[in-house]
Amino acid sequence: MSDEQKKIIGEIISNKRAELNLTQQELAEKSNLSRSYIADIEAGRYIPSVKSLIAIASVLKLDLNFLTKMTEIQ
Repeated sequence: MSDEQKKIIGEIISNKRAELNLTQQELAEKSNLSRSYIADIEAGRYIPSVKSLIAIASVLKLDLNFLTKMTEIQ
């Protein structure tokens, strides 16, 4: 995954989290991840594992196909 794709995924997660009025801490707790890991994903520093991405997408009600298609389009 390219740096640009990591940034896109991070932005999508960050925007959806904000749309749902969730803090990084709340998202972390609901997805059983650490707040710092969420922050790093949103900043495009880390590629989330499939397991982490599924947990985050479930909390945010995001379609994983949508996420992968968005990274391909960009």
